[in-house]
Amino acid sequence: MTDCGCEKTRKDLEEYLRHEVCKTEQADIREHLAGCPGCRDEALVSRTLTEVLARSCKEAAPEQLRDMVLARLRDQHAVLD
Repeated sequence: MTDCGCEKTRKDLEEYLRHEVCKTEQADIREHLAGCPGCRDEALVSRTLTEVLARSCKEAAPEQLRDMVLARLRDQHAVLD
């Protein structure tokens, strides 16, 4: 049985979603995703996860947590000095 492009698409999916593949590979992957529901679903999950992580990285930590972490870092730094 030959691979219909799923293996290569899945291997390059993260780079594709970050626009880090050449235009030829981008076109090949886009064409494969258009005709392969399994890979398309995987791409949707990866894209959604990436977007959620990006949003969560933009949110500030609660002030109390921030203060606690900074205090611990100061304590550790004092121990090492």
